[in-house]
Amino acid sequence: MPIYEYECEICRQRFERLQRLSDPWVTACPACGGSVHRVFSVPALQFKGTGFYVTDYARPQGGGASSEKAPAESKPKAAGGTHA
Repeated sequence: MPIYEYECEICRQRFERLQRLSDPWVTACPACGGSVHRVFSVPALQFKGTGFYVTDYARPQGGGASSEKAPAESKPKAAGGTHA
């Protein structure tokens, strides 16, 4: 069921109602009884499933070593322990 937002034309109070598409629109403000109109706003979106997170992209194929680990392993080792 969608959530509709209304605004009173007298007291400018905004309120929301969870209504079915077949339900009649709210016509009176619950605070002052004035007439109301629907306010159009951006709907809330929820992305579910695979492919919506950073961890879901660019997975390594074949179960091999990750390309992110390769640069860390190829760092030159510090010289030490050899004296002339």
